[in-house]
Amino acid sequence: MAETKAASGGIGCGGALALLFIGLKLGGVITWSWWWVLAPIWIPLSIVALFLVAILVLLGIAHWR
Repeated sequence: MAETKAASGGIGCGGALALLFIGLKLGGVITWSWWWVLAPIWIPLSIVALFLVAILVLLGIAHWR
């Protein structure tokens, strides 16, 4: 039998929200700062970065002891 593979992916909720905010900003509907328009992109990235830094710090402390 032939095996079928379903393609998964997409932009997700944060990506869709970012595209919506960018469209509204460029259309002049909202007057938010670009920082807030792009927040659905940079907030999750900064949370992941903080988590990775915390892990590296903990690993460094564990290795130092």
